[in-house]
Amino acid sequence: MWTLPLSARPWTKFYPEGVPASLEYPEESLALPLLRAAREHPERTAMVYFNREISYGQLLDEVQRMAGALQSLGVRPGDRVGIMLPNTPQTVVAYYAVLWLGAVVVMVNPLYTPREMEILLKDSGATHLIALDVRFRDIEQVRPRTQLKHVIVTGIGDYMPAPLRWLFPIVKRDLVGKIPPGADVQRWADMLRHHPVPEPAAVDAKEDLAVLQYTGGTTGIPKGAMLTHFNLYANCVQISAWLSEFKVRPFRVLAALPFFHVYGLTTVLNYTFFGGGTMILVPNPRDIDNILSLIQKHKPHVFPGVPTMYIAILNHPKARQLDLSSIEACVSGAAPLPVDVQVKFEQLTGGKLVEGYGLTEASPVTHANPVWGRRKEGSIGLPWPDTDCRIVDLETGEDVPVGQPGELLIRGPQVMKGYWNNPEATAAALKDGWLHTGDVATVDEEGYFYIVDREKDMIIAGGFNIYPREIEEVLFAHPAVQEAAVIGVPDPYRGETVKAFVVLKEGARATAEELIEHCRQTLARYKVPKEIEFREELPKTLVGKVLRRVLREEEERKRAAG
Repeated sequence: MWTLPLSARPWTKFYPEGVPASLEYPEESLALPLLRAAREHPERTAMVYFNREISYGQLLDEVQRMAGALQSLGVRPGDRVGIMLPNTPQTVVAYYAVLWLGAVVVMVNPLYTPREMEILLKDSGATHLIALDVRFRDIEQVRPRTQLKHVIVTGIGDYMPAPLRWLFPIVKRDLVGKIPPGADVQRWADMLRHHPVPEPAAVDAKEDLAVLQYTGGTTGIPKGAMLTHFNLYANCVQISAWLSEFKVRPFRVLAALPFFHVYGLTTVLNYTFFGGGTMILVPNPRDIDNILSLIQKHKPHVFPGVPTMYIAILNHPKARQLDLSSIEACVSGAAPLPVDVQVKFEQLTGGKLVEGYGLTEASPVTHANPVWGRRKEGSIGLPWPDTDCRIVDLETGEDVPVGQPGELLIRGPQVMKGYWNNPEATAAALKDGWLHTGDVATVDEEGYFYIVDREKDMIIAGGFNIYPREIEEVLFAHPAVQEAAVIGVPDPYRGETVKAFVVLKEGARATAEELIEHCRQTLARYKVPKEIEFREELPKTLVGKVLRRVLREEEERKRAAG
């Protein structure tokens, strides 16, 4: 048996045609790809939003004006600027304007509660915040306990074509009452008035931060991953190489993944403008009716997503009545992709849907199956160019043989600089140049990797290690099951036992006994769920990742209550 040598990268032999083993990574500001694209193709459509098309030339003009406005409000290189918006043109303009100035973007989920918002703003030391006007009262509630100097507000309908604005009159009237006259706030339209246009700030790409991306909010106090211009730029170069067919022709990307999540930020926003493509903006990722309508009308080629998005489309009653054949490439991340979902989605669209892997600390993508090449079911695929990987024993830290599970370690140009103001967490995550992911994985002889599960999600029952993902895959294979999540619950004899939460497909029926028997056909006895609870829906992040932590907390409260 062999272990992966640190320098061999055996997986590069299985890269699809046209993908090199190593790439060149520019050391420059992440704002410059937009500048180049706008100069080369000023009339090309950069974004589509509620049927309004915004060209690269228009986008660059607004970015430059917003950069001038932010500079007039005191934003300087290194300052942290919060952006708390859904996928709207304002998000894109604000993002590039902040990068233009050499300041640092802090992405904030627009649905965060005041408490969650306050944690990020205080920890980052953000001095400016750009947000929806509907959140103004919440912002004012936490503002005295932060370092915010200026708040800029905008409305979700500000960029809508005039004929569509009649849809939002009640919302707009309601907003007027939320921001009292004379409030200490800047309005988006006023900010876009002419200001002196600054030159793009010079940056040290490997040292200067582009984005402070918070992670860990689902497992504890969020930590700010420090992503440099080089980190994010490198991941764009890697994505472009992996999706090599789109390097030679214009392409359109469905922007359904939220930009406040690093997966959407990189694979949609950064990648689109790096490659001179067009983004079709989706403000609400859970509005499947709208997503289907946008695919039908605007014909995207690339659709990065998460399994719950693809599942929702497959189960939508209109999906098979529409033409979804424009979709050529989908890379699924953030959660395991059930094989059954992969097969059925490809049958529906005619495109390719492959599973990938990443994490916030790696900007985020590190692995993916080839879209136009050999892939393996259940695998997260191959490490990307210039990305090294090891799998080490959870206790000793030594490399394990091929096929044996251990913690996945990653090293590459996309790996973060560290955690903001958190040297202890940085030291725990980055050791000797390797990022410790906390994920349990295996690798086969050809270098295809498989995520077994999160180390902290592992269930230990009677001395056996049980990984929820394996059981969830079996449940997904039952024709009545739409979604499934598995956790460990206390057991007086085994220490822990397996409980599954299941959402059935609309109109489908199945009993707990039937699903347990289904699992017995495939799983070892100790892995079979002892209890199944049916739900109408599972708790998820806005991105669509199932929150096992919430399910565990619910179980703890239920058991504490007797």
